[in-house]
Amino acid sequence: MGTGLQRRLLLLLLAPLLLLAAINTWFDYQLADTAAIQQDRQLLTLVPQLADSIQAHGAWPPQTPGLRMDQEIADFLATRRSAYAILNSDGKVLLGESWLGDYPPPTYEPEFSSQEYQGVVYRIVSQRVIGSPGELTVRLADGSSGRTQWVHRLWFKVVLPNLVLALGAAFAVNWAVRRALRPLLELKDAVEGRSPRDLTPLDAQGSPEEVRPLVLSLNRLFDMVNAQAESQRRFVADAAHQLRTPLAGLQAQVEAWAMPEGQSITLRADQLQKLRDATRRTSQLANQLLALSRADARASMSEPRQPVDLKALCEDVLEEYLDRAGARQIDLGLEADYVQVQGYAWLLRELLSNLVDNAVRYTPKGGHVTLRCGLRAMADAARVFLEVEDDGPGVSEPVRPRLLERFYRMPGTPGDGNGLGLAIANEIARVHHSQLQIKSGAQGRGLRCSLLLEPVRE
Repeated sequence: MGTGLQRRLLLLLLAPLLLLAAINTWFDYQLADTAAIQQDRQLLTLVPQLADSIQAHGAWPPQTPGLRMDQEIADFLATRRSAYAILNSDGKVLLGESWLGDYPPPTYEPEFSSQEYQGVVYRIVSQRVIGSPGELTVRLADGSSGRTQWVHRLWFKVVLPNLVLALGAAFAVNWAVRRALRPLLELKDAVEGRSPRDLTPLDAQGSPEEVRPLVLSLNRLFDMVNAQAESQRRFVADAAHQLRTPLAGLQAQVEAWAMPEGQSITLRADQLQKLRDATRRTSQLANQLLALSRADARASMSEPRQPVDLKALCEDVLEEYLDRAGARQIDLGLEADYVQVQGYAWLLRELLSNLVDNAVRYTPKGGHVTLRCGLRAMADAARVFLEVEDDGPGVSEPVRPRLLERFYRMPGTPGDGNGLGLAIANEIARVHHSQLQIKSGAQGRGLRCSLLLEPVRE
């Protein structure tokens, strides 16, 4: 956090400040260049006035010129760091500052130059003139250079204040960012400091508004993980409880079988049958527990589903249970249309097998069990249905929701079931984003277990 989001915030906040400082420096440079141009224009207008101020003294030809300045030239020389010089044709200084001596310009056009004298950079204009004293060169220098002042002003009035401002802004922004990110850092510490078993919700109201959706999402994740963990704990506890009974019976039958000889053949045959039934029930329970566990695991995975032919699936399950139904004198039928759904074939087979097994197990002799699949028109769109219907004793409507609970068996129910068949089927339906519905069969007799699935889109 300290090297990621905080660094990006500092960069995004300080970069505009530095850019504005650079733009401010550029504008100041443009203003300084404009001031230098104005200074050159002022010097250019004062040169003719300085030339007109030169007067000749003595007989002709004059030996030395005189200077009678007007008020504007006098004010310029008095109020500014400036100097002047009057040179003859050889470049000798006749009047003014000796350091301004130089060769005359080659033409009569004014020439500008810069010269440093005693640490001051002067802007100098030179022009050859012809007056009453003869041909002379007039040089006027101004030490108040706009460019020189700009360099001084650039450091003390632009660069240095902007650097101080940038440093102050960096400290202020860093403090503000740290303070603004403190709730997020506290949230990170709170999550990191939790034990793996601590899934209590985080305080969403005490979090910043921008982070609140993240906190709510974490709380939903905690709820799902907690529910999953609770389901696993309940599953393990129920499985241990359900396995205890058949294992105890199996142990008792084995101990009885290991008793000394002397028992009758009928008694030993009865013990062998009980041993076989206990083993078969334990094996069935283990297989159902495995199927339930695999369905739970599949619900938390994101593997892609594949097209499944429900008609072919129903035909395979019908063939698997046809002999068992015939042994109980039950009419096992099929009413299937060709439909395909997106799902997991082995899970849908497990679902259908559990529904058919329950129907065949609890339908009395001479009853009917029918497998159906097809397309059903709904209010919003057509859906695929899969159902198993029987005409057995049925279940009262208040009790039907409990049939989907794990290891629930109605009191007085015959047979040696484990109460897992419908629970497994409902879990598989949930994996396929559906729900197992239990209703009465035709004419209010028996049960009809069905679910709706999404068809394969062409």
